[in-house]
Amino acid sequence: MRKLTLTLSTTLAVTASSLVWAGATESEAAKLGGELTPVGATKEANKDGLIPVWSGATAKPQGEWKVGKNRGDVWKHKDEKSTQTINAANADQYADKLSPGQLAMLKQLKGYEMRVFPSHRECSYPDFVLSNTKSGATRSKIAADGWSLEDAALPGVPFPVPKSGVEVVWNYLMRYQGVGIVWDNALATVSPRAGTTEGVSTRYNQATYFPWAKKGTTSPKDVNYLQQGFYYAFQEPVALAGQALVQSYFMNKDAESFYYFTGQRRVRRLPNYAYDTPIIGFENQFPNDSIFLFYGNPDRFDWKLVGKKEMYVQYNNFKSLDPNVKQQGLEQPYIDNDARRYELHRVWVVEATVKQGVRHSSPKKVFYFDEDTWLMVAGEDYDSKNQLWRHKESSVYPVWELGACTNTAMYFLHDFASGRYVTDSNITNGGKDLRFYADPGDLPYFKDSFYTAENLRAVSDR
Repeated sequence: MRKLTLTLSTTLAVTASSLVWAGATESEAAKLGGELTPVGATKEANKDGLIPVWSGATAKPQGEWKVGKNRGDVWKHKDEKSTQTINAANADQYADKLSPGQLAMLKQLKGYEMRVFPSHRECSYPDFVLSNTKSGATRSKIAADGWSLEDAALPGVPFPVPKSGVEVVWNYLMRYQGVGIVWDNALATVSPRAGTTEGVSTRYNQATYFPWAKKGTTSPKDVNYLQQGFYYAFQEPVALAGQALVQSYFMNKDAESFYYFTGQRRVRRLPNYAYDTPIIGFENQFPNDSIFLFYGNPDRFDWKLVGKKEMYVQYNNFKSLDPNVKQQGLEQPYIDNDARRYELHRVWVVEATVKQGVRHSSPKKVFYFDEDTWLMVAGEDYDSKNQLWRHKESSVYPVWELGACTNTAMYFLHDFASGRYVTDSNITNGGKDLRFYADPGDLPYFKDSFYTAENLRAVSDR
C-alpha cells in the first residue's frame, strides 16, 4: 500500500487488542467546544486555507424546504463551480491527498475523474447530542473483550478524543441519524459482468432503528445493548419480490438475523448472515459488512488508529439525493463523473487487520472518517495477498430535519478484481426522499418488537 502522508506530527499505532481505553481524560474533555469542536475536530483551517475554519451549527437551507423536495435546490452553495479536475494525467500531483483506492480508480478506469469544489465545514449535531458528547467523553468505555461498547452517553459521540481505532469505529456505528430512517422504493444495482450489458437492479423498502437515539441521555444498558434494528424487503425483481430480512445488531454480542423466503412461506434464522457473507441477490458482489461502507460488529479485526490526513472526499453530493436524476453509470464501469462531488477535508485513517485465528475474505481494510462528523467517507478492502480489492465511497450531506449530517445516501463499492461495482441506498431514478425521524411516534419500525421472527412472518404476505 502506498504510504499515507499524515497531518499529525506523530503516527498513532494503538490496537484494540493491546490496550483497552476508558474514554477521555478530564483535561481532554475540557477541550471540546473550545480548542476542539464539540465532537473533537480541529477547528482551524489548514495551512493554505483550502480547508476552512469549522463554521459551527449545521447550515440551514436557503428558502423553504420540506421532505420530498430536492435538497440540492435549497442548498446555499448550489451554484458553485468545480475548481479543478483530477484525472489519470494529473493524479500523481494530488497523490498525497488521495487514498490508494482513489488513485487506482483514476489510473485504471478510462475516463474516470474527480471534480473538486470549494470545501465547506457546515456540519454539527443537535445541542442534546453535543451535550451528551461533552458529558459522556470521560464515561465511555470499551469492554475488556477489546471491542464491545460497554458504556456511553447516547445519542452522542462516545470517543471524541480517540486513542484507538476501535473507538473511531464506534463513533461511526453510533452516529446520530435520529431514531430511525425509512427508505421507500430505493434502488441498489450491480454493474454488468465483463462482456455483457445486463447488470442487477433491485428495488426495496428499508428501515433502520436506533433505540438509543431519542432526545435525552441513554446508556447502552438502558436499551439492552441493541445497537440497531434493520429491515429490508425486496420489491423488484420478480424473482426476489416479497423476500425480506430483519436483523438486530448489538453492542456486545452476535447479531440476530431472520429471513422470509417466499417460495417456502417460512421465516428462517440466518446464523451467519454477517461479516463477509454475500448479501442475497447481488451475485456475490456485496458483502454484509460493506453496507454503509462498514456495518456490523468490529470484533473480527484489530483496529489501528493511523492518524489524520487531508483528503479529497465526497461531500455535499446532492445529486445522489435527487429522485429526478436518471440512474447513472450502469452503461460504464463507474458512476458518472457528474454524479460525484469532491471537497478537501481532514479525515481520520484507521487500519483493520483480521485477528489471528479468525477468517475473513478481506483480511485487511483501511477506512477514512470525516473529522467533523465521524462519518465514514471512503475505504479499501485488501485480499489475502495484500492486493487492493475494493474501493468504497459515500458522501456527507446535511439532514436539516435533524440538525445533523449523515452519509446514508447512495454509496458505491468498486471491485478491481471483477471490474464491477455496486450502488446502494440510492433514491435516484424515481425513488422517494429518505425520511429521517427524530421522534419514534407510533411507527412500528421504531419498536424492538418489529425486528423479530414473529413479526417478520406477520408482515410478509407473499
